[in-house]
Amino acid sequence: MRRLATALALLLIACSAGPAVAERLVVSLSNHRVAVTSNFVGEELVLFGTIEPDPAGQLRPPYDLVVTVTGPQQTMRTRRKQRMLGIWVNVDSREFVSVPSYLAVLSNRPVAEIADQETLRKLQIGLNYFLLPQRIGPDLADTVTDDPFRRAFVRLQRQQGLYRESSTAVTFLTPTVFRSAIAMPAAVPTGTYAIEVELFSQGKLVARTNSALEVIKAGFEQYVADAARDYGLLYGMATALMALLIGWFASVVFRRD
Repeated sequence: MRRLATALALLLIACSAGPAVAERLVVSLSNHRVAVTSNFVGEELVLFGTIEPDPAGQLRPPYDLVVTVTGPQQTMRTRRKQRMLGIWVNVDSREFVSVPSYLAVLSNRPVAEIADQETLRKLQIGLNYFLLPQRIGPDLADTVTDDPFRRAFVRLQRQQGLYRESSTAVTFLTPTVFRSAIAMPAAVPTGTYAIEVELFSQGKLVARTNSALEVIKAGFEQYVADAARDYGLLYGMATALMALLIGWFASVVFRRD
């Protein structure tokens, strides 16, 4: 009898904990593959999508949307210079471990107006809340937003167009149809990029989905990269021979009799 009562209780709990009722995001990307060639100067992709109602056919506008694009992880170092005896020298450095080589936070309005700080920090939304681990001695941890090395690192990445945050990059064409422009600069690293799309209503996360794109080398650059990777010894010998031939040719052309 006790087993029967326990089974009934578990059945009631399972029935009452049915699937969550929420909106659904459907997104698509104008191009899932970016080819980097010798004349590549950057490219702008377009992410567009729609908000589908919950199973009950209800919508809860107005909505806010945040698109976070992260590139392949890399370990980079930021150095601090100081003038000593009239010469600028490196006096300190900080290593950023496994941080995105590309990071774009795109939204329809400032992220600080979309959700509270706790939510933004938990979901890592915005450059100020995205984790950028640093190696400080034997420890590895993120630091406060106003840490000088963190600020310098973000500033340098912004200057190259590799880190950006825009509150006007997402546009709602209708209350449920949106588009977002994703700018890929000329210095964009190759690899797989993750795209996280998050939908908010009244400061609460109500739906999320993800997509991806790939940045690859194409043409002669891809051939050279493949050759260097697959045939390292032959590639090195061919490079050395080419350097010798160019040096010899230059000596003949500019020889003074």
